[in-house]
Amino acid sequence: MERPLTVLRVSLHHPTPGPATFTNVPPQLEHDTSPLLVGRGPDAHLRLQLPRLSRRHLSLEPYLEKGGARLAFNLKALSRKGCVWVNGLTLRFLEQMPLSTVNRVAFSGMQMVVHIEGGTSLEAFVCCFQLSPSPLIYRLQAEETDEWEIIPQKQPPSGSGK
Repeated sequence: MERPLTVLRVSLHHPTPGPATFTNVPPQLEHDTSPLLVGRGPDAHLRLQLPRLSRRHLSLEPYLEKGGARLAFNLKALSRKGCVWVNGLTLRFLEQMPLSTVNRVAFSGMQMVVHIEGGTSLEAFVCCFQLSPSPLIYRLQAEETDEWEIIPQKQPPSGSGK
């Protein structure tokens, strides 16, 4: 008897997509339990053609929770220069976060919503991709930036003795 696969429904939006931005996005991708790479490089499973995107920008990493019978997922930031915004928190290089049922992710101007529908198979999962013409994430604060490394630090005023 075949076990149903976990399905990740992934909606993607970029405010100014070029004609090639989503060229390599398949409608559906079945993947084993190795990390699914997102980036612009040739080894990325989800390839997006954005100039500020790293070759390996982030990964979705399936794992089995202790005592669990379903796949769970971590999102791991892989870019040294950029950051990834996940459900209101900023992840920097090699930081990771467990994903919940519905997750809002932003990186390099891209907006992504990942909805996890659990299955019973522990050997593989399926990603179903949908392109959205409308923004997916509305937030008034915590503006995403990919330039966190060059933000000048405030210096104490000279002569303050600090």
